[in-house]
Amino acid sequence: MTEWPDAARGVFAISVAAELAGVHPQTLRIYEREGLVQPARSEGGTRRYSAEDVERLRLIAALTGDGLNLAGVKKVLALQQQLAELRATVEQLEAELARSRERPPRQ
Repeated sequence: MTEWPDAARGVFAISVAAELAGVHPQTLRIYEREGLVQPARSEGGTRRYSAEDVERLRLIAALTGDGLNLAGVKKVLALQQQLAELRATVEQLEAELARSRERPPRQ
């Protein structure tokens, strides 16, 4: 993934995001309608895709290219989110365990 100063900021118009993701702009509208991506909106209502959105679009395109339908893609994305949350919890618990081992035992 390319490093961006603010990867969550919506800066790309739909045509640019589609080109960066390698899909047609209409495909992005379908993904949005299906709840797979939620681009930011300008004051005028124009979609603004972030670098994070573009990476997500690339993943969705790769999954559909591998034969998954959009329902399958939703499941994969939900599982990836759940996995990321579980990993964060494990890291937090490991850090707490390490801190507890550094403390002197209670008398």
